Amino acid sequence: MANQLQYEKSPYLLQHAENSVDWRPWGTAALEEAKREDKPIFLSIGYSTCHWCHVMAHESFEAEEVAAVLNRAFIPIKVDREERPDVDAVYMAACIAMNGSGGWPLTVLLTPDQKPFWAGTYLPKPQLMSLLEQADRRWRENRGQLISVGDMLTEHLRQEEAVRPDAPSRALVQKGVSLFVQGFDRQWGGFGQAPKFPTAHNLLFLLRYARLTQDRQAQEMAELTLEHMYRGGLFDHVGGGFSRYSTDRKWLVPHFEKMLYDNALLALAYTEAWNQTHRDYCREVVCRTLDYVLTELTDPQGGFYCGQDADSDGVEGKYYVFSPGEIAAVVGEKQGEAFCRRFGITSAGNFEGKSIPNLIGTPDWEQESEEIKALRKQLYAYRKKRTSLHRDDKVLTSWNGLMIAALARAGLILDEPRYLDAAEQAVAFIRKNLKDSNGRLLARWRDGDAAHPGKLEDYAFYTWGLLELYEASFRVDYLEQACALAELLLKLFFDHEQGGFYPYAKDGEQLITRTKEVYDGAMPSGNSVAELVLSRLARLTGETRWIQAQERQFSYLAGAIQGYPAGYSFALLALLEELWPTAELVCAAEKLPKELTDFLREHACGLTVLVKTPADETRLAALAPFTSEYPVPAAGVRYYLCRGKTCERPVETIAELEKLM
Repeated sequence: MANQLQYEKSPYLLQHAENSVDWRPWGTAALEEAKREDKPIFLSIGYSTCHWCHVMAHESFEAEEVAAVLNRAFIPIKVDREERPDVDAVYMAACIAMNGSGGWPLTVLLTPDQKPFWAGTYLPKPQLMSLLEQADRRWRENRGQLISVGDMLTEHLRQEEAVRPDAPSRALVQKGVSLFVQGFDRQWGGFGQAPKFPTAHNLLFLLRYARLTQDRQAQEMAELTLEHMYRGGLFDHVGGGFSRYSTDRKWLVPHFEKMLYDNALLALAYTEAWNQTHRDYCREVVCRTLDYVLTELTDPQGGFYCGQDADSDGVEGKYYVFSPGEIAAVVGEKQGEAFCRRFGITSAGNFEGKSIPNLIGTPDWEQESEEIKALRKQLYAYRKKRTSLHRDDKVLTSWNGLMIAALARAGLILDEPRYLDAAEQAVAFIRKNLKDSNGRLLARWRDGDAAHPGKLEDYAFYTWGLLELYEASFRVDYLEQACALAELLLKLFFDHEQGGFYPYAKDGEQLITRTKEVYDGAMPSGNSVAELVLSRLARLTGETRWIQAQERQFSYLAGAIQGYPAGYSFALLALLEELWPTAELVCAAEKLPKELTDFLREHACGLTVLVKTPADETRLAALAPFTSEYPVPAAGVRYYLCRGKTCERPVETIAELEKLM
């Protein structure tokens, strides 16, 4: 018999709708029921492509004896962490506070007033049964102790680490670089040992820092890591796109789930690398990653889905591995031998008896013949006939913002209009489906239903995407949308006294804590991206409100990241735009000149650009009043370049502009 999750839209919640456990979704009804019945809450948080979430579901939540205890003694609540990152963040912080680490599935026991008194991750069925029986007995016989633990832990979580705003400095950024140097794996790239996560914003920061400072060590760390991530099994050499992380030091064996945000951020990193190095493989990786997203993770209306599972037929990685015999049967023996030789596919295998295609042992890995490309396509078509991977087909505003930024940047830098088109379609999708009547963002869309008020990441990430799209297309409506959303960002989330952004809106659902999150984990924090957004808007528009908010956020971040700046790499990336010389360019012309976009492919880093034409000069002046002082010439083009507080004389050709740069 189906439980209450049958009425939800989240793929993760629907996966549990037939469990024997009488799950409720997080919400007022379930929380009030816990208080009314005076029962503790069993909170389980995960996501639909999570391998260990599936394992725990099959072992425990489908078992009648587990369900009997949960249904009798607890109020069981399921949360999709991707749909409710605010709830996840609160209780993940509790898990980390209690255990020193966290992960998913996240398992938390709460008092009826939502205070956590026990937290952990995956539990085998015997351990889970023991925990539930002990918690039930203690709740009935000695609940005061559990309530006391919940009170103390909640108070600890509310004691937000005091942040003293500080003057940002280049020394802080350089300290971050030094910490990366200390943790760098000089043989295989990446930082630390296994498991290794791509954490693309680390690499974006190092590449931008190297570009600004000519620091060879930073450049080499980023390049070596990008190279080995591509050559290993983390990258899907048959279908494109990156898996979540590597279980080993040399990036060979991934945890096979693919997530939209990883692929967006990695596409940005490889785009930056190609722009700096012009190594062909970087361009190839960007295109194959974005093409994977456009092929496998795109809704017909233009939004982007969350990701794909690691499991098929209940086996992790089965979908992605091959044997030499399989390859030969598909492409022929001779061609099969060539393919296996290039991609390290052997009869011994490298993963549970079969092989993950990789280029780790391939000397000429940067050169790929047309024959091998054709074989890849054949094997991709063959692989598509296997049991399909579960796809989480909800559309999240925040993650779509990251992919819009990646597509816009790649469309500009790689001169690939199809990526700009895809970014524009995604913006149209969000505008149509994920905004309410007041212009506020909603967080999730699936199957025609939009829900959940937008959180900090929704506003910050999507506004970043709009700004990247403006500076790739120069359509003023994207800048207008960005400014409108940034106004809401400040109104709903910003601490105007101390700086820093709260994770959910001041008029949103109030959870047990509302602490600011700054650490850049698998994704950049909303605080870091908000700083980048404010910095860009300040430079693009010259408006006081953006400048003042950016300065306050700038100082807040500088204070927040002092202890371990390498853990805040996107914040460091945002600080680069303020601590090193940047430039602002206004192009005034009858229409967007083609030679400007060609110029920007080489000079986009550290340069913000406005384009003023007769068609949009009034709208542009409303956003950036200073542009009224830059008339559109009767014929031709005029470029106005400023650096720091100094403006150059206007010039009329790209050649003259090149000299000024």
